[in-house]
Amino acid sequence: MIRVILWDIDNTLLSFNKAEVAAFTREFQEFGIGEFTEELLKDYSVINKRRWQALERGEMTKPEVTVGRFVEFFGMLGIDTSIAPAFDRRYQELLGEYIYFNDDGYEIIKDLKGKVLQCATTNGTKIAQTGKLKNSGLGELFDFVFISEDVGAEKPAKEFFDKVLADIEAKIGKFQLDEVLLVGDSLTSDIKGANNAGVKTCWYNPDGVPCDKDVQIDYEIKDLHEVYEILE
Repeated sequence: MIRVILWDIDNTLLSFNKAEVAAFTREFQEFGIGEFTEELLKDYSVINKRRWQALERGEMTKPEVTVGRFVEFFGMLGIDTSIAPAFDRRYQELLGEYIYFNDDGYEIIKDLKGKVLQCATTNGTKIAQTGKLKNSGLGELFDFVFISEDVGAEKPAKEFFDKVLADIEAKIGKFQLDEVLLVGDSLTSDIKGANNAGVKTCWYNPDGVPCDKDVQIDYEIKDLHEVYEILE
């Protein structure tokens, strides 16, 4: 029986990709640096993905990812890189303003409230995630929220999950690891992290992409509503 669900936020409950495009489109206008195009998104995404993966491996700090990606990106475009810190902060703020749910995510969390303990677990920046949780209404529904900057470790590190699980146990009492289910879209941070922690995994894979990582997946779903079947 599942007693605790650890929910990922970005590209699980919320569409990060849609919010990202909206944030960039607005911010390029605000900073007066031209039109944000699909081609620019592709170039940026390569840089961003590489840096986040380095963070997951413990090879970069969060600022080296968040500010460093824009220093690299703007340098490639011939844009003044000194705007990177301000651009990144505004980007984090805007990400928290644009809310797009996946698969009735809000209704699912609301419906499950009180039936299982529900926690948000995210590597996203505190500025962005605080905004998302507030503006989406999810912050009022979760029993606990764990943002990596507050936890002091990043998914998939076992330290992240050790602290999360210890904190939950301190508040609700002892539970078994097989009573905990992590639902997330990332094989490298969510699923691998859950494997490191010894809890059950549910891979949210709406596009049906093949698994190309050495991870243990207990459940695979294409729609968040399928979580109900797992709980049954």
